[in-house]
Amino acid sequence: MTTELSYTIEEVSQFLKVSKLTIYDLVKKGELPVFRVGRQMRIAANDLDNYIKNNKTNQKTTLPASVFEPRRSDPKETNHVVISGQDLVLDMLGKQIEKNSTYKSLRSFTGSLNSLISMYNGECDIVSLHLFDGDTGEYNLPYLKKILVGHSFILFNLLSRKAGLYVKKGNPLKITSWKDLEREDIQIVNREKGSGARILLDEQLRINKISPKNINGYEHEENNHLSVASAVSTGVADVGVGIEKAAKIVGIDFIPLITEQYDLVILKTPANERLIRIVTEILSSNQFQSEVDSLGDYDTSRTGKIIYETN
Repeated sequence: MTTELSYTIEEVSQFLKVSKLTIYDLVKKGELPVFRVGRQMRIAANDLDNYIKNNKTNQKTTLPASVFEPRRSDPKETNHVVISGQDLVLDMLGKQIEKNSTYKSLRSFTGSLNSLISMYNGECDIVSLHLFDGDTGEYNLPYLKKILVGHSFILFNLLSRKAGLYVKKGNPLKITSWKDLEREDIQIVNREKGSGARILLDEQLRINKISPKNINGYEHEENNHLSVASAVSTGVADVGVGIEKAAKIVGIDFIPLITEQYDLVILKTPANERLIRIVTEILSSNQFQSEVDSLGDYDTSRTGKIIYETN
């Protein structure tokens, strides 16, 4: 068997100096072939070379206009659906979409705010959100109204879950609230900019009049809940922000401080009518809700409810 060099989506995005969601968009359109190894998609080096060669102009490597301009929905495009977000439930949703339609799901593990901006730019189809707004106490809708300007959209509830602080087993530093984070004896581990957990922390710091400059470890970033929980578990940090499930997986204590509304948004376009119908049916089904309930630590009492819909 011939061993062929290949790259991950992230490696290709770094090489081409574009976002990962831009690469997913190229995959969705069939412009960049991929193959799967388990859950991970990879791009063969030869296919990447061919893509670059095919898009050269005047001997300079340039990307087509579609990379830099918002994608316009076209029913003739390949039948891929890009689902952006990190929760395991999104993998379950992708499998159900494939089971109940001819769509093929592509997963992007990108934070809520960055995913929403990419949706505005036409680079993904389903975005999961848990964006807390400190001024209203609401989740998601205040951000949607500001970012998806000029777009019609529908917002579904996917589930509710507890968010709060990861602390070491037994909570030796007696951490109980957001205000404890500015203590000099506490070192935190943060999430990346654009993630829902990072926005929750920043909004709580703002509400409680705490300067990030007074938070030890504020610049230490990890890219997912499990990495944050692991940093606390191994003693790299004393506390981190995340969801309850990751704390149980890693085996540390969790201090719940807020109930997150974890939602899905889809743009309302003629090309998305079928997708919206399929997602509505899946979220409302007893089968899907039972599968989510079996994971534990999730509340599905509002799953499938339309939170907001524009005309």
